[in-house]
Amino acid sequence: MAETRAEIRLPTEELRDDLPFYTRVLGFRLDMIYPADNPSVAVLSGHGLRLRIEKGAPEAPGTIRILTDDPAFAEGARELVAPNGTRIEIDAANPPLVLPPTEHAFVVRRLADQAPWIIGRAGMQYRDLVPSRLGGAVIASHIRIPDGGPVPDMVHFHKVGFQLIFCINGWVDVVYEDQGGPIRLHPGDCFIQPPEIRHRVLEASDGIEVIEIGVPAEHVTEIDHEMALPTPHLRPDREWQGQRFVHNVGATGAFTRFRIPGFVARDTTINANTKGVAGVMVARPSGGPAPWTRHDADILFTFVMQGGMTLEGEGKEPFRLSPGDAFVTPPGMATRYADPTADLELLEVSLPGTFTTTLSGSST
Repeated sequence: MAETRAEIRLPTEELRDDLPFYTRVLGFRLDMIYPADNPSVAVLSGHGLRLRIEKGAPEAPGTIRILTDDPAFAEGARELVAPNGTRIEIDAANPPLVLPPTEHAFVVRRLADQAPWIIGRAGMQYRDLVPSRLGGAVIASHIRIPDGGPVPDMVHFHKVGFQLIFCINGWVDVVYEDQGGPIRLHPGDCFIQPPEIRHRVLEASDGIEVIEIGVPAEHVTEIDHEMALPTPHLRPDREWQGQRFVHNVGATGAFTRFRIPGFVARDTTINANTKGVAGVMVARPSGGPAPWTRHDADILFTFVMQGGMTLEGEGKEPFRLSPGDAFVTPPGMATRYADPTADLELLEVSLPGTFTTTLSGSST
């Protein structure tokens, strides 16, 4: 079988100036150099790269980013410039997840406003439900795949603090690390994808629609080229950064008293399985008017899955909401869920999972 290699070519004016920098300072290995009497080309390898440093090469010097967890690498320098002009950036191989502070705002996003659908990863269509991202604290996406069938996905994982997938229409098959074979998500069902759990979307029905909530808004998705799914071990109690995988089946949930009088809700068990990081509830009207309320959650996101209601907020014009609409209520703001239709169904996501709701001056 023929051998194939790839090189990145960099220019140099004097090779003897560059070799000590790339080998001694950056730790590259010299693999080839020629001609012997007056070297003008050197090939080096290291850190997953193969470099060809060539005298008189026409390219610009460019930038090399080296990712390492060694604090002593390059004597702790973070930015260097090689003799040939190449810029060297040194960053953490596994930087800590940064959760930006929430920039609280009252947000209403209506489907009728014709927000654009953007083609995202694996050909899926994304609609942004919180355009401000609350300062980068959260992303809420309405995702759909109009034409069903196999999904061109790869085994991957997300570097997140919290991630929810809630199915509102159709079905989708996903396979997860250490959770057995493919799992089918139906309307009303949801997954909690703990931080960095490997998974792959396999197949979806025509018209599949899900709501995806991620914290923080900008997070990295990495492909795992080594892991094959399903994995051989079934470990339902495994934790990833303190969180368990959750597959909550909506059809088996029981509705009980909600935090807002006049409504009942079913708990998806996500508060317990994320150890309070987040809570996810499905709420329905139970009869009687709902009072004005305030809450102290950092983030409170709500999506209208079916039916309708009027959202009233202090100092705001009322909004009549329909399926596909979403809103974020900031802490301390008084709101009221008025005139709900009998078939109203709301998806509520809170961070943290446990918080206080105040009704007309009293707490519950």
